[in-house]
Amino acid sequence: MKTLKSISILVIAVMTANLTFAQDKKANNIDNSNIALLGYSPVSYLDLGIAQRGIKEFKSEHNKVVYYFTDADQKKKFDKNPSKYLPQYGGYCAFGVYAGAKFRPDPNKFIVQDGKYFLFLYNLELDAQQLWLAENNHNKLVSKANTNWSKLKNTYN
Repeated sequence: MKTLKSISILVIAVMTANLTFAQDKKANNIDNSNIALLGYSPVSYLDLGIAQRGIKEFKSEHNKVVYYFTDADQKKKFDKNPSKYLPQYGGYCAFGVYAGAKFRPDPNKFIVQDGKYFLFLYNLELDAQQLWLAENNHNKLVSKANTNWSKLKNTYN
């Protein structure tokens, strides 16, 4: 009986951990190691306007999501104000969110505007960044994407 009780407690703990992880996986475009942005530095996007891969020696965790940086200074900036450097829409394609779906973006396709950065899908058939820019109405797109994100962030990709 004692063994059955211990097993039951263990099963409940594992299920709770899985539900917690699943929630993070819904709202954040992360890999199985909880690494965001395919290892690209969120500070590079926002402060430098370029996509740079971070390195594992300089990493931070925020809300169970791991972010990599190019150097100690970037890590320090992020640690001081992580919410400033988080990608819009959990790192999913901004145009996809605007259209009502979650797509994994190309980390080299992004725009920085109004102190935020937006990532975009890019493949042989679709350049979502160009579609976003062609609309020529950033505020309208962001408004619709924000509305859609309130629902999408609770769904699986």
